[in-house]
Amino acid sequence: MVRGWVVEGQVQGVGFRWFVKQKARELGLAGTVRNLADASVEVMASGPDERLTALEAALRKGPPGADVQQLRKVTAPVELEGSKSFDITR
Repeated sequence: MVRGWVVEGQVQGVGFRWFVKQKARELGLAGTVRNLADASVEVMASGPDERLTALEAALRKGPPGADVQQLRKVTAPVELEGSKSFDITR
C-alpha cells in the first residue's frame, strides 16, 4: 500500500523531516519526506496498511517544537511500491 500526506503548520526548522525518517524506519516503511516551498512538508510512504496508519498518527503529532495545523492526504506515486529505503529529499 502507498500513501501520501502534506503536513502544514510549524513543520520546517523543527527537525520534522528527521522525525519522519526515524519513525518510518522504525515502522519498516519506505518512501520520502521533503520540505515544500509553501513551508509545508510532503511525506510519501509505502508498506503495510497498519504501519502507514501508525505513521499518519505520528505525523499528526510531530516532534517537539512542531505545531501541526493540518494533515492532508495526497496521491502518492505508485512507483514507491517495492522501494526499500526511506529518505529525505531536497
